Amino acid sequence: MTSTEQTPPAKLERGLGLKEATALNMIDMVGIGPFIVIPLVIQTMGGPQCMVAWVAGALLSLIDGFVWSELGAAMPRAGGSYFFLRECYGAMRWGKLMSFLFIWQTMIQAPLVIASGSIGFSKYLTYLIPIDTWGREVIFQSTILGMDLTLTAGALMQKAASGLLVIIIAIILYRRVTTIGKISVFLWVCVVGTIIWLIWGGVTHFNPALAFDFPEGAWDLSLVFWAGLGQATVKTIYSYLGYYNVCHLGGEVQDPVRIIPRSIFISIIGIAILYLSMQLSVLGVIPWREAIGSEFIVSTFVERIYGTTAATIATMLILCIAFSSLFAATLGYSRIPYAAATDGTFFAPFAKLHPTKNFPHISLIVLCSTAFVFSLLFSLGDVIKAILAVRILVQFIGQAVGVMLLHRRYREEGKPLPFRMWLYPIPALLAIVAWAAIFISTGPVFRLAAIIVIALGVVAFIIRARVRGEWPFQAPAAAA
Repeated sequence: MTSTEQTPPAKLERGLGLKEATALNMIDMVGIGPFIVIPLVIQTMGGPQCMVAWVAGALLSLIDGFVWSELGAAMPRAGGSYFFLRECYGAMRWGKLMSFLFIWQTMIQAPLVIASGSIGFSKYLTYLIPIDTWGREVIFQSTILGMDLTLTAGALMQKAASGLLVIIIAIILYRRVTTIGKISVFLWVCVVGTIIWLIWGGVTHFNPALAFDFPEGAWDLSLVFWAGLGQATVKTIYSYLGYYNVCHLGGEVQDPVRIIPRSIFISIIGIAILYLSMQLSVLGVIPWREAIGSEFIVSTFVERIYGTTAATIATMLILCIAFSSLFAATLGYSRIPYAAATDGTFFAPFAKLHPTKNFPHISLIVLCSTAFVFSLLFSLGDVIKAILAVRILVQFIGQAVGVMLLHRRYREEGKPLPFRMWLYPIPALLAIVAWAAIFISTGPVFRLAAIIVIALGVVAFIIRARVRGEWPFQAPAAAA
């Protein structure tokens, strides 16, 4: 026998149980997002009625969670959405295009997600270390696409901090998944413990007169109210994203039919309770009109209750949470190009596993390198809107349609789905409508950018298929 025949091919290790899977989901969800968007949500809704936006984000996550649970239980493989879209739309026809478009956008939006976490981290870091004010001299000034870009030495140091964080994350993730599972549980304890402490401070200092100080016309359900709710939900849903992280790690989950759906719903419900409690706690301590203008709302909240020293500790814990979320997100995304490459539809080097640690190290290095560049170039606000706009059409709406196609196929083949959503197909249909509304609420610039990204992906797919002689240029007999 040859050495190749004697040595079995390297495989991903199924080392993640329910505890680890839920922890990875939750620390991915609770990043820097809620600590930054709380004042923005209050401002968009114009008062304490902003609580509705957090409920709306939770409901959309639960509805979409049914879609992810069905797909994740039916296809528990590394790569998540890549395999979901390919199999739902047909691996030899439209599934080729949909899965290619997902990888195409992932190579753009995954580094953007990682960059958003690192940018938010460096922003909150300035509460402790004012590196953004250490140098006020202008070192770069230019006008690009009509935008006046001015960079000071202090701002450059803040950018350097965000880039350094990406490098640190890559170094920590460069190891076996069983070790990562243990790290994730430790980080999860830090995340939940910090939020519970913040909520306890709000409960013990809660002022109902502040928390329920609704302005006149707060519940006037006019077009303005619904438009504001849509804009606010764009911000809250960003803070919920990550409940599906376990699906990207499907090839490393024990008993995925049971664990994947449970970890998704436990994560969403648990985080929704924490977010609602934290938002209400802030409203009960800081007048909402003052909270609107707070750049470090949670640090201000703790300082108001316990003083400056406690606020410093709270800020350090928030940075730990942001780090934890970035850790989980980077882990999940690094498996997606690997899955596509092993399937033969992406560049072969991405299919390589580390020779001793059995994880996709090429994928991790490339994504983190791109995220490092993005963290130096873009602002947090634009990154958040771009992430949502780019992902919704192919990934979220595409999967909601795809799960209905999967149902039809299983029904025709007389097979039961491993996990079946309640009241099918109502959750899938509601998910399509809700995600379409969120897409519209991102604004015309980002809607156009998303459409352009998809259009370029379609062009790239057609060129690639033409060169390789694949569908839709392949003869029907050959395709069969």
